[in-house]
Amino acid sequence: MKLYTAEAMREADRRTITELGVPGITLMENAGSGCAGLIHQRYGATPSRKAVIVAGRGNNGGDGFVIARLLQEKGWDVITLLLGGREEISGDALTNLERLPPDLVRFSPDGIIPFAGELAEAAVIVDALFGTGLTRKVDGPWGEAVNLINAAGRPVVAVDIPSGIHGTTGKVLGTAVRADLTVTFAGAKPGHVLYPGAEYVGELRVVEIGIPPSLLAESPGYDYLDEDAVRLLIHPRGRSTHKGSFGHLLIIAGSRGKTGAAAMAANSAVRAGSGLVTLAVPAMLHDILEVKTTEAMTVPLDDAGRGYLGFPALPEILALLSGRSAVAMGPGLSRNPETTELIRRLLPEIHLPLLLDADALNAVSEKPESLRSACSPALVLTPHPGEMARICGCSVADIESDRVAAARDTAARHGVYLILKGAATIIAAPDGRIAINGSGNPGMATGGMGDLLTGIVGSLLGQGYPPFDACKLGVYLHGCAADLVASDKGEIGIRATDVQEMLPYAYKKILGSV
Repeated sequence: MKLYTAEAMREADRRTITELGVPGITLMENAGSGCAGLIHQRYGATPSRKAVIVAGRGNNGGDGFVIARLLQEKGWDVITLLLGGREEISGDALTNLERLPPDLVRFSPDGIIPFAGELAEAAVIVDALFGTGLTRKVDGPWGEAVNLINAAGRPVVAVDIPSGIHGTTGKVLGTAVRADLTVTFAGAKPGHVLYPGAEYVGELRVVEIGIPPSLLAESPGYDYLDEDAVRLLIHPRGRSTHKGSFGHLLIIAGSRGKTGAAAMAANSAVRAGSGLVTLAVPAMLHDILEVKTTEAMTVPLDDAGRGYLGFPALPEILALLSGRSAVAMGPGLSRNPETTELIRRLLPEIHLPLLLDADALNAVSEKPESLRSACSPALVLTPHPGEMARICGCSVADIESDRVAAARDTAARHGVYLILKGAATIIAAPDGRIAINGSGNPGMATGGMGDLLTGIVGSLLGQGYPPFDACKLGVYLHGCAADLVASDKGEIGIRATDVQEMLPYAYKKILGSV
């Protein structure tokens, strides 16, 4: 599924009207008709069949007027509460307001407080206050209206997007309507799936309004990762293949006290489909990792008896690059200054697809300019918001305020593929492509999940997946496996090893065999 920003959808509307000759009022009629049909289908069996449409002064309110007229024609008892005066309505919205019987409309230039009782009696409340173009804070009478809708305790249907949610970033602009059903038009918007906005959307339905698919295909947008999208990314496996057909991933990981991170990354790479995995660790830890891994091979690196890697390991690591198809570096490596410098020295020496996570990210965040020395043909960074903030030299709040922009700009600036972890993980390519993940659950907020993702994405890079595809498939696969665990055990108390063992089942589910 493709997601369209508010700006892209406005441009698609404009082109449909000006280039294809479809009147704007036709698009509005189609939008209102699709929404009214879904409301009638969902709530039409209720005894009262009373609908209260809370409308604003723009085109979103115009959609609400169409909904009010069509629901009345279906036998509903309809009241339209307009936050504004008749003189404030213009264009297609005014035309549709004039089509409504006057007794169906109540004007309230100063807010809808006198009509709180109407909201409490509704079988359904229709939120037609603001559309996806909202950019200012919702306050004053508008904020009061939103709060009254939420306090009414009745089912709420949002037109296009819940009022108060930024259509592109998913930010809550002061306060926002909490919808049970959101009906959007032509295509979903990023604000429907990005948090915190996604928590306000309820069920999301998309209705066609007359914008041609060919025109939408030309519109810029983001990829939304669901089963249908990622299924197309998975490489089929021939019957005559062998372990050499699926890559050899080298993982450089581990330090004293952090052997679990190294083991998790290696074992997850095996579960994600690598033909061969080699785990290179400090020599002091080697015997421990021999026990913690079975299918992955282990190699001891000179650590001078310290339990962490430093300069003595450099020639050994360079020798290990031969015959490998990708490298993942970082889980549990430690933030020892010598380890940090070793990571930076390796960047210009690795000419394979390379993934940096955890302490490797910490190493480059201290000197982001070191990324310019990297010689990897496909460099992947997998930061959580804290690591991302350090790379960008800003606060976590700055990153979270617009996760897509932060990921896109950082990927372009450093020429990397970037996975910004979190709810609705963002994947950004250096050429500006963006994907937003649709899998996963809160149970993943526990130690080891990042090491698991490192092994998965590193495995896919080693198997020969193009880097953007490897990131998209890896992130979705990670979340899908966690969703399978949650469906069996619930979301509380999930371990990363639980998710690791579900990876083959996640593949099976995505491919349609479950």
